[in-house]
Amino acid sequence: MATLLYRLGRGSMRRRRLVAAIWLVVLVGLGLAAATLRGPTASNFTMPGTESQQALDLLAEQFPAASGATGTIAIKAPGPGQLGSPEGQAVVQAITEEAATLPGVIAAVNPFQAGAVSPDGQYALVQVQFSGSADTVTEEQRDAYEQVGDQAEAQGWQVAPGGEVLNTEPEVGSTEALGVAVALVVLIITFGSLVAAGMTMLNALIGVGVGMAGLFALSGAVELTSTAPILALMLGLAVGIDYSLFITSRYRQNLIEGLPADEAVGRAVGTAGSAVVFAGATVVIALAGLAVVNIPFLTVMGLAAAGTVTVAVLVAITLQPALLGFAGARVLPRRLRTAVPVTTTTEGAPAADGAAGAAGAAVAAGAPATNPADEDRSGFGFRWARLVTRFRIPVILVGVLGLGLLALPAPDMRLALPDAGTAPAGSPARVSNDLITEGFGPGFTGRLAVVVASDDAQATAAAIPQVTGLIQGNENVLAVAPPQLSPDGRTALLGVIPQTGPTDPATETMVHDIRTSVADVPGVDVLLTGVTAIGIDISEKLTDAMPVYLALVVGLSILLLMLVFRSLLVPVKAALGFLLTVAATFGLTVAVFQQGHLADLVGLDTPGPLISFLPILLIGILFGLAMDYEVFLVSRMREDFVHGDTAQQATINGMGHGARVVTAAALIMTSVFGGFVFLDDPVIKSMGFALAVGVAIDAFVVRMTIVPAVMSLLGKAAWWLPRWLNRALPNVDIEGEKLRAQLDKV
Repeated sequence: MATLLYRLGRGSMRRRRLVAAIWLVVLVGLGLAAATLRGPTASNFTMPGTESQQALDLLAEQFPAASGATGTIAIKAPGPGQLGSPEGQAVVQAITEEAATLPGVIAAVNPFQAGAVSPDGQYALVQVQFSGSADTVTEEQRDAYEQVGDQAEAQGWQVAPGGEVLNTEPEVGSTEALGVAVALVVLIITFGSLVAAGMTMLNALIGVGVGMAGLFALSGAVELTSTAPILALMLGLAVGIDYSLFITSRYRQNLIEGLPADEAVGRAVGTAGSAVVFAGATVVIALAGLAVVNIPFLTVMGLAAAGTVTVAVLVAITLQPALLGFAGARVLPRRLRTAVPVTTTTEGAPAADGAAGAAGAAVAAGAPATNPADEDRSGFGFRWARLVTRFRIPVILVGVLGLGLLALPAPDMRLALPDAGTAPAGSPARVSNDLITEGFGPGFTGRLAVVVASDDAQATAAAIPQVTGLIQGNENVLAVAPPQLSPDGRTALLGVIPQTGPTDPATETMVHDIRTSVADVPGVDVLLTGVTAIGIDISEKLTDAMPVYLALVVGLSILLLMLVFRSLLVPVKAALGFLLTVAATFGLTVAVFQQGHLADLVGLDTPGPLISFLPILLIGILFGLAMDYEVFLVSRMREDFVHGDTAQQATINGMGHGARVVTAAALIMTSVFGGFVFLDDPVIKSMGFALAVGVAIDAFVVRMTIVPAVMSLLGKAAWWLPRWLNRALPNVDIEGEKLRAQLDKV
């Protein structure tokens, strides 16, 4: 691999104008395709095979009028009892008629006819039925719906349209730019060069642009959930900056050692680029592996993010060398540029001459290079490595116990789909939800729907009283609404109102109790659905799939790292460290977003259960990112150990040389993810927080503290591998040992 990438890097630098032009054409072409072919994103979550989804499919087939999106307009009179007055009834009737005439609405039910008036006569609910699903409701229809009741509000009434039709795509704006700005500052400090920092950021942004444009171009043919592009943007930007950072750092080091520029690029892509390809492959495999869970929306999210990561890798190993060719020695700090003058040695390829060229000739001849960075053993990375390895046992105990304490809230984790009760304060959905809860109780915000269907209208009609009685016999059921019948009478829809809210554990228990109680009604199919039931079904399926996926990811990490490091204990140590990271990240996320500790710091208005797919998605993403830092740090340890250093010294060298770059990479990735915490959408906020915390824990606590301590404790045994297994495993040459051997012979 290293030899192939070496040639690719040199070729990209020598033909840098052609490479840059190709990527520019790809970016513009995909941008135009995205502008013309982009389709809407979906805000609904489907789960084939679950009872709730079967009920929705049945309604769409036999009762289309009841299968579209619904809205609820909450009305609050200026005072108690005013709804019963002639003036109050006229206001409610006017609001109902206004809603019924909206584009896309097929019916609006007067609350006096439906009995949706509070006992005190101050609150009422207008049920609105749309013809299509929530994803088909246009922005114009949504705006018209939100303006219903403006005249009544001018008279002192409070009118709050709500419901699933208000689900909108999260907006990406200036808050994410904060993360990018922090990343740029870190790059400037790390490189000491505006050119190097700006070029690295430019490379990453081009990769993100290509990846996102391609994703939106496909959105017209593939249904994307509203969170899929955000996740793809998060990962594409974070790994794009990191991968470019690693290659640029190695290129700078090679220049300082005196290598010609094209040789410096070739070796940088051959060594650091090999690690980038491997690290990117682990992220892609983990994300694509979400398909094994067999949940369509999660599969699409994983593949979308995997696509942007793939583009980031391709850009790093092709466009980055081209940009380095344009930059030349300007990627170095000004004080070092004079020591590495750049000329041209081959066709269009810049190279170093003078003293630097002599150093390069010495390297080619096999003599050790004079590298100021290598000679400085007093840097923070070396000092930290010596401290950690000296006190390795206390460090391991403190690290493991500390992460264990952070993980304590994790067993209390509850999963659910988001509801309007956790929407940003002041948003239309939240205002409507709070008004309904205030007037009727939390159960009215998460009503369930029971579908009763058969091939005979008489059988359906005969079963309705029995089904109604069985449902009312369940604890926590507040009321069962009168049935709505399909035109042919074979399908009936019953509304069920629980006493508790959509994400309350008691509601989940009630859903299971209702399904059990109506399972044996003869002659009809009885299915429970609704947004609340769908959320419960999705959460349970994801919870069941998480151990399987975790085992798959851990097993994959052990296999891949065994392949890279030719060791048994190093992969096991890496997998255990990954489990510590996941547990601590889950614990912190539960403590903040579910239990509400320090929620104000992240701008969270109302704590609640975590989004159903967050844990399994977090496992996949953190696995890939954790392997990034494992490879970049431990590969240098193995390299020095193979070349004759003691296990202890190899550990110190690996940390000393890699700490600065890994620290910068982790700060950048944490900043990018952290920028999404400032979005109002609680789902995106929790994803950004969990990823930022997870990266910080894994990089600084696990990889840069516990890992060197454990490696020092294991000593030479860390690199043991049975001979038969060593012969059986292919040599992927991540560290570029074969490449260096070939170059030393030249």
